[in-house]
Amino acid sequence: MKFLSRLKRWVLTKIALRSLGDYASLPRVNGYTRFSKFTKLGKNCHFNGLKVNGNGELTIGDNFHSGEDCLIVTQIHNYDNGQAIPYDSTYVTKSTFIKDNVWLGSRVIILSGVTIGEGAIIQAGSCVTKDVPNFAIAGGHPAKVFKYRDIEHYQRLKSQGSFH
Repeated sequence: MKFLSRLKRWVLTKIALRSLGDYASLPRVNGYTRFSKFTKLGKNCHFNGLKVNGNGELTIGDNFHSGEDCLIVTQIHNYDNGQAIPYDSTYVTKSTFIKDNVWLGSRVIILSGVTIGEGAIIQAGSCVTKDVPNFAIAGGHPAKVFKYRDIEHYQRLKSQGSFH
């Protein structure tokens, strides 16, 4: 059983790396994950199933964890300045940033141009349309901050190097 689990992770990692732009250390891929060539990963990143859609830049910091079936959109159809209605064949790309120690629950959607701050947690099933501050816990459609982490405890664990 362990062998099959390791084989699955190895295959999923190989598939994910084919589409990845750059990484600081080999990510841990436990579920089908597809990046774009404009994606950059930090160290100790864990993916349980994530898809990057678009050609905008995506930067993910260290110690990132995603739940299953997450989606990050880095481009949108050109609907305001295009040559057709409802949109034309061009796209508007925006850079998206996910800072260190962020955890996404399952089925989170992140739209282009968003920055998710250090230590933030995004509740499962949420759609992030605006920036999320450091240490915030956000959720909903659209995601809103409803709580903050215990920053003192967070900083103590960080200084001890206690990362999952």
